[in-house]
Amino acid sequence: MPLLMLDLDNTLVDRDAAFHDAVTAFLTEHHLPHTDLTWVMALDASGYTARQDVAAAMTDRYQGLVPTTAIHALLDHGTADRVVLAELSREALDTARTDGWTCVIVTNGRTVQQEAKIRRTGLDQLVQGWVISEAVGRKKPEPEIFHAAADAVGASLADAWVIGDSPHADIAGANALGLRSVWVSNGRPWAQESYQPTHVAVDVATAIDHVITAAR
Repeated sequence: MPLLMLDLDNTLVDRDAAFHDAVTAFLTEHHLPHTDLTWVMALDASGYTARQDVAAAMTDRYQGLVPTTAIHALLDHGTADRVVLAELSREALDTARTDGWTCVIVTNGRTVQQEAKIRRTGLDQLVQGWVISEAVGRKKPEPEIFHAAADAVGASLADAWVIGDSPHADIAGANALGLRSVWVSNGRPWAQESYQPTHVAVDVATAIDHVITAAR
């Protein structure tokens, strides 16, 4: 069966929206100015800033105002507790499986947090497996994590596709392995000159539909 490797954050699920909601609740609970929402979101950089760096910056900013434990709770559980899977994405995954695709999530991040998102959204019932960078000791775009994903579900990388929102982690990673890819733009223009995705889609459901159609 052909292999479809999918990114998690801001691809299968809207990680930024969930974090936005968590930070909003955090600011309200601790009576902090809601103008700080912009600062925290920029600091977080869609999850690409190391957790310890975000925690350190927030601890410094809110010293004497917020317990350190509350900051750690926000960063460890806030997003995972609020993330949802869009119905169109769920339907697209169902169609892919019906068409014979082996679907596996390939995500960078911490194991506990990423698995919490996968299980909370029901993705664990919609894909055949997943690999998380912390668990395998490699992260995208390193080729080893894509090989680990294929091994996890007993599939081959031959004819595999990669779907993701990160030009560097997902598309460059696919390109290095000679794999076809779909970049989930989320409304952004493609800005890389040294490599290109096979296809560009506005969201993951459209991306999955493209892969299915291209293979038929």
